Formats: sequence, structure tokens, C-alpha cells
Amino acid sequence: MDIDISGTGVALITPFRSNLEVDYNALEKTVNHIIDGGVEYIVVLGTTGETVTLTADEKLKVFNHVVEVNNNRLPIVLGHGGNNTQTLMDNLSRYDLSKVQSVLSVSPPYNRPNQRGLYQHYKAFAESTKLPVILYNVPGRTGSNLEATTVLSLAKDVKNIVAVKEASGNLMQMQQIIYGAPKGFKVISGDDALTLPLISLGGVGIISVVANAFPTIMSEAVRFALKNDYTNAQKLHYKLFDLMNLTFEDGNPAGVKGMLSELNLIQNYLRLPLVPVSDNVQEKIKVAIQRINA
Repeated sequence: MDIDISGTGVALITPFRSNLEVDYNALEKTVNHIIDGGVEYIVVLGTTGETVTLTADEKLKVFNHVVEVNNNRLPIVLGHGGNNTQTLMDNLSRYDLSKVQSVLSVSPPYNRPNQRGLYQHYKAFAESTKLPVILYNVPGRTGSNLEATTVLSLAKDVKNIVAVKEASGNLMQMQQIIYGAPKGFKVISGDDALTLPLISLGGVGIISVVANAFPTIMSEAVRFALKNDYTNAQKLHYKLFDLMNLTFEDGNPAGVKGMLSELNLIQNYLRLPLVPVSDNVQEKIKVAIQRINA
């Protein structure tokens, strides 16, 4: 099962108003900003979208609104993860999956399953849908690492598991996956700053956080890298380098929401237990943006 997930996808944020209700006008502005920036696809309801603080109805409304605003301009990947496998499978039917290219599913957080549990979780979930499934390994959030051997077993055993978003920071592990993967299985960076190194090793792109704010620069850097033009890719990479680091200096998505608020696309609110970045970090973000726009 082959899908086109090369290039830049964006892990879409969920904007809120001062009363912490979802700001659908700001969501529309952000989606259009991202599309106009030339990215290849949008990931809705991923972890950057603060989905653990959204109700089931809010998730559905956000998804439907993004689909409506997108109006078939870009492929949409649905973020759909959790630590109850059966509930995860049951809830997938809530969405109009005819509008979705694939599903990105983060490893179960908090329970910390072992490798056999992770294998069985993903196998059961993928077999419950006809959609292509992208594994998502982010040990810093989930508490467990989806090891290369487990990824490769799933890639070989389950036909609609087609890729992994790798955010472990472990380039050796990513190389092991690329080296051992069956034909057509893809590795996507889950870390903006490691995108160019991963592409040089055989990765196909990024599901980006910073591209919420600067989609043109990030997507052009990735396209240059995919063409083996690392001279131009590096120039654009380092143009965003400070912001890539600031994305996580005081927590994600607080960093990128700080950027989007400086660009007047959203109001700078998050739902507890997350909070906006500190005044010090916000000032760093402001200065970094000014340097980019100078």
C-alpha cells in the first residue's frame, strides 16, 4: 500500500480563545496560512493539536472544520492515538474517513507497553481499518520507545502499516529502520532540527511543528534536501534554526503558539496543564522572527 507522504506535513495546532473555547476563525486562518505556504499535507488532531485536552465532540468539530477549510487542496492525515486499543479502534468510525489519506497513531502513552505489547497494539489497530497507518514513535511523550526491530516486524507483517514518524532523536535507530525496511516503507522525521540529516540517510520528509508558523521556509528546505541540494537546504534550515530550538524550550505547542501569536494568526492560549511560554522565551521568539523578516 503506497501513499505520497514525502515532503512537509504540518502537525496542526488547535487555537483557543481567552475563554479557552476552540477558535475556529483562527483555525481557518492558520490552515490557509499553511496551505498558502506550499506544504505537502496537513496532520489534524496530532499531539501538537493538544488533543488530550479536547473532548470527543471537539475533536470531531475540529476535524470537520479543517476538512471544510482545506476543500481538497491538500491531503489530510488524521492523528488518532491513545492507550486503550479497543477504544481507539471503536472511535475511528466517528470521522469521515473518505476525507483522510492515512492515520498517524502515536504509541500508547503512560501504560508503557513492552515491545510485544506495542506490536500487538499496532497490529490490531491497523487491521481494524483499510486506511494506511503511520506509526508514531515519540518516547519523550509516551514513556516507551518503539524499537527498530518492532517497527520492521510491523512493516513486514501488516500490509497497511506504511511508515513511521520517528521522534526518538536516535539517528542510529532511524538508520536501522531505513536499512531494514521492506520496499515502500517510509521514515518521516518527527523533529524539525533532524530533518535534513534524516533525509540524507533515506528519510522522506518531516511532520513539522515550526511549519505552522513558517511553512514556506520549512517546505522549501525539505524540497531542496530531497533533491540533494543541501547547500540551499542548509541556508533555509539555519534560517529557522533558532525557532526550531525555541519550539521546545518552554514546551510544545507553547513555543509555536507563541510564534503564531506574534504573526497575528492566533491568540496565545493553551489549555491546562499546558501554559504559554514565559515572557523571556516569548521575547526570544519575537527577536528570532524579526531576524527572519529583516
